[in-house]
Amino acid sequence: MKLTQKLAVNYLRARLTLLAVLSKKSAAKKAYKIFCTPYYKNKKELPAVFKNATPLSINVNGNTIRGFRWNTGGIKKILILHGFESSIKNFDAYISEFITKDYEVLAFDAPAHGISGGKYITLPLYIEMLMAVHFQFGSIQSFMSHSFGGLALTHFIEKMPHDDSIKLALIAPATETITFIDSFFVLLQLNNGLRVEFDKLLFAKAGVEASYFSISRALENINASILWIHDKDDDITPFKDVEPVIKRNYPNVSFYITHGLGHKKIYRDTKVIRAVVDFL
Repeated sequence: MKLTQKLAVNYLRARLTLLAVLSKKSAAKKAYKIFCTPYYKNKKELPAVFKNATPLSINVNGNTIRGFRWNTGGIKKILILHGFESSIKNFDAYISEFITKDYEVLAFDAPAHGISGGKYITLPLYIEMLMAVHFQFGSIQSFMSHSFGGLALTHFIEKMPHDDSIKLALIAPATETITFIDSFFVLLQLNNGLRVEFDKLLFAKAGVEASYFSISRALENINASILWIHDKDDDITPFKDVEPVIKRNYPNVSFYITHGLGHKKIYRDTKVIRAVVDFL
């Protein structure tokens, strides 16, 4: 962790601890906002492939969501989804490959990410964005996602009519939301009393427990063909969350396990890129 990140964490920890003394409910509301806020935005220049793209924009819950389309009218449509504090800019290698295969490619920055508007991102909001893309740009046959994008994708697919002709490539997907909440509370050293209020707030907003937001749960309702790529050394979306899914031996899910690539290098790896392109 960089010095600036450590200072930011220490500041947020002190602020929440002090607020919790006055009101755990108020501290939980503040913690929830922090949890849903991407503090880093990818500001690098658009890669060369974006010069040939058609800019797109849609409105999702008052947020202007911006993205791009390539090769309109291609043989199939594919949608690319990024993770938390990431951007579609990071997936230019995939975009180029899919254009070569004559696919129509769609890619959008999620709310509060990249060039899209908004201050916060939640899983329901990400799913709402996917619904909007689907209904505005037509049915999509293939999807690839990384990290938080994979969690959103599976929860979107389970709500939509589909069969095994729909293909999903999940790269290091965020398997269990509970894991991220646990990590968030450990990072900020927040106590159990505040966690109780946090969980109550999440339930009030979503209408379900945090455990509902789980790929392992959503898979029970998914018939799509899935390629799941994960690294054993991933410290963001830990492999321990994936192991129970592997043991269930879903007939529509194939696993590709890597070693030493972690959470971010994995989607840049040439072998992984080839595996995703070949699968889709």
